[in-house]
Amino acid sequence: MGRIISVVNQKGGVGKTTTAINLGAYLADAGKFVLIVDLDPQANATSGIGVDFQALEQGVYQAMLGGIRMKEIVQPTAHETLRIAPATPDLAGLNVELVDMERREHKLHDALLEIRHDYDYILIDCPPTLGMITINGIVAADELLIPVQAEYYALEGLGQLLETVKLVKSHIRPEVDILGAVLTMYDGRTKLSEDVLQELYKYFPKNIFRAVVPRNVRLAESPSFGRSISMFDPQSKGAKAYERLAKEVMDSEGTRMPNV
Repeated sequence: MGRIISVVNQKGGVGKTTTAINLGAYLADAGKFVLIVDLDPQANATSGIGVDFQALEQGVYQAMLGGIRMKEIVQPTAHETLRIAPATPDLAGLNVELVDMERREHKLHDALLEIRHDYDYILIDCPPTLGMITINGIVAADELLIPVQAEYYALEGLGQLLETVKLVKSHIRPEVDILGAVLTMYDGRTKLSEDVLQELYKYFPKNIFRAVVPRNVRLAESPSFGRSISMFDPQSKGAKAYERLAKEVMDSEGTRMPNV
C-alpha cells in the first residue's frame, strides 16, 4: 500500500507546490511509482509539471464529487513513473459545495482508495488555506510534510495548523501523523534564516528534515518550463536539496512518530 503524504501549510508562498513537484520527481527518479494530487484551484502543480489544465475537461474536482473515478483523470508527465491528478478551475468552488455533503471531510480519502495500491507514494499539494479542501487533504493522508519558509513571518499561523491537525486526529482520522517540516528558501548568509531554523525546532524538536532547500533562481524558473528541477537543472543547489529530501523520505519508511 502506497504512502500518502500531504504537503500542507495554510501560509502561501512557502514552497508547497515546488516541494510536491520536485519531491515527486526525485522519488520517481529513484524508481518509485508516484502520483501528485493537485488540490489547489490555482493548478500550479499541474502546470508546473507540464500539463495544460485549461485543456482538461475533468480533474480532481469531478473525482472528489464521485462523477468519475480518480484513475480516469490521471495524466502522464515527462518522468516515466510520475503521474499527476490535475486540478481544474472548477475546483475553486469545492469549499462551498462540500459544506452540506455527507462525509464531506472524506471525499478525497474515498476517491484515492481504489488507486493507492497502484503507487508507492501519493503526494497531495494542498492549497494555502485551512478550508474544507485542505481538511480533505489532511484526512486523506497518512503523513504530513510541512514546508516552512525561512522568513520573518514563516512561523505565523503554524500553531493554528498544528491545532487543526490535532483536531483531525482527535475527531476524524487518528492515524495521520506529521512526517516532518522542511525549511525552504533558506539563505545561509543571513542571520534571519538561521533564527527561523532554530525557532522551528520548538515546534518540531525531532521532525525537521536535514535537507534544507535554498533560495535558488533555477528552482524558481523550472515551473515556467513545465519541468521538475531534476530535468531542468539537476546540478543546481535546489536540485541537490530535493534529491536529499527524497532520500530522507524514503529512509523514513516505518519510522513515523505520532507527535501532535
